[in-house]
This record gives sequence, C-alpha cells and structure tokens, in this order.
Amino acid sequence: MIVTQAIGATGSPRVIGVSDSLWIRHPGSPVERAAIACADIVYVEQTIPVDELAAIAVDVAQEAAAHVRRRRPELFGPGLSGTAPSADAPPASTEPTEAAASTESAEAVVSTQSAEAVVSTKSTETDPVTVADTETERLVRERLRRARPDDDILGEEDGGTRAVPSGVRWVVDPIDGTVNFMYGIPAYAVSVAAQVGGRSVAGAVVDVARGIVYGATRGGGAWMSDGTGARTELRCNPVERTELALVATGFGYAAGRRRAQGRIVAELLPRVRDIRRVGAAALDLCMVASGAVDAHYEHGLSPWDWAAGGLIAAEAGAVVITPPPDSRADEGHVTVAVAPGIADEFLALLDELGAREPIA
Repeated sequence: MIVTQAIGATGSPRVIGVSDSLWIRHPGSPVERAAIACADIVYVEQTIPVDELAAIAVDVAQEAAAHVRRRRPELFGPGLSGTAPSADAPPASTEPTEAAASTESAEAVVSTQSAEAVVSTKSTETDPVTVADTETERLVRERLRRARPDDDILGEEDGGTRAVPSGVRWVVDPIDGTVNFMYGIPAYAVSVAAQVGGRSVAGAVVDVARGIVYGATRGGGAWMSDGTGARTELRCNPVERTELALVATGFGYAAGRRRAQGRIVAELLPRVRDIRRVGAAALDLCMVASGAVDAHYEHGLSPWDWAAGGLIAAEAGAVVITPPPDSRADEGHVTVAVAPGIADEFLALLDELGAREPIA
C-alpha cells in the first residue's frame, strides 16, 4: 500500500492517495506538480513502506505487552483479583524480578522507576497512572527512536506535541485500561499506531492478558493473531438491526461528564440488545473489528486511545468516526465504530439522543 501525503502552501498536510508505500512530498518535483496539477500541492522526496511501519508497531507493542504482563504480579501480587493499592500507598516492590528484566534495555527502563510510587493520579483521583505505565512508555519510545529516530512520538504519559507533523508520528498508549490492570481484570492493552497527516496508516493493539495481537494497515485490511504467527482476517458482524446490536461504551473520569454519559446510556439501553463496558477503548474498537460487539461509542478519548484501534475497526469494515487528531480528551468529542449493516441507523439514534455532540 502507498499512502501519498501532500503538503499545502500553508503547511497543513492532507492524504491524497493510497498505494503500496508511504510517500512524503516536498518542494522540488516537477513530476509531482504535473501529476497533481495543483499549485499548493507539492512534491516527492522519500518513500516509507507502510508495511515497515506496521511491522515496527507489532514488534514494539508485543515487547511492551510482555513487559506489562511480567510487571503486574510484581507490582500488585499474583492472581486476577484483589485490592488495588491506593495512590498514597507505599510501593510494593518496584524492583523487577530477573524475568522482568529479560532484555538489557527493559532492565534499564525499569531501573529508573525504582523510587517512584506504584500508583499516582492524573486528571482526577479516579484517573490512575502506575509505574508500569510510565516505564512501558519509556520502553516503547526507546524502541521507536532506535527504529526510526526522525519520527515524532505522542504518548499518554510522556506527552509530545499535539500539532500534526508533516511526517510520521507514532501515537502510543502503554497501558489502555489502567484501572483493569490495577485490579487484575483481564482487559488491558498496549496500543501503537503510525500516523501521517493525522491519519493512522498502521497500527497494532495487544490484548495483554489474552496474548492476542490485532493489526491493520490503511487499505491493507485488519487481522488478529493468537501469537502463533497465524493471522485471521477480521470482519465486522453482519448485523442489520440496531435493536439486536451489542454496544460497547466507556465513561470519563470527571463526575459531570459521567452524569451526561449515564443519561445517554439510560436512553440507549432499551433500544439495543445490551451494553458492555470493558474499560479499554482500544480493545472495544478491536472487538467491533472481530465481531465481539457490534458498535462502540465513547466521549472524551485521546488520540492514543483510538489511533490503532480505530484503524483496525475501519479496515475490518466498520464505519468509524474519530475526533480531530490534535484534539484533547477534555474537549469531549465522540469516537464511534459501528458495523456497516447498522451504521446509518445507529448514528441516527446517537443523533436523536444528542450523543454525537461533545460532552466536555
């Protein structure tokens, strides 16, 4: 596949074509100017294979997932249940076991965390971040910089510019579903996507607890693998009636947004088969792709929540609506992925309920 990127005179990028490699265009190509015949569209300088970006996304996400999987029992104890530590609780053991430091760079990343609390908070007291989130993102960033040192990176924990760059930007969520991770609920994921001009062109999501890898390239389809190497093509369910749809959703951390989201759920629930709240948007989107649910909608997601999963859902046939690529979670834009057979009806229902509007 080739995703052709054009840079206008204002500097704002837009994707103008899809084929086998990624082309980033710069001033100076008469062939390009003749081919496009548009004064503010410019110009070929380098080719970046999208398949290469996809392979990097998969490899990095799998390594990060292995790290997360090793660290959970070290931080919170064995098993899938139990009480998660509070933000002001003293660290359990932030030092990794020998198995957790199976690679030299992972060991180096973890060693920088030994003095940090196991759990802290971000936007509210109910919005946690663990030491595993921060060390995993550092591991991912180190791997991406090694593979592609000139690319931009936007991550949930260590940030990065939200302005859309002209080249490749990696969008990373080291642990999507941190609360599930803390409590031992087996629904949390690592998400890694490559974007060009704010559009995802390659991405991978790893379901950490189940060891399932989801991946996609723009125009190249979506797939899942159980880790054995064999890939299964993903397609959405052939559902044709919204009242028979299983719908996934999620809730924000701020009380005001939750009240508004709760009102929407109360009106939606009698009009669909049922509602699921998994607690990890990246997995929700992959579940639309695999047919485990028929639709997902959620307000206030950040780019790292939907960058990979949204592409995977779209390549499996879903109708996908995402916020602007430079948006912030507090703006409250809605993200939607829905099986094509019910897309018009479901989107009309969301409109009727006011659920397509932002909830700040």
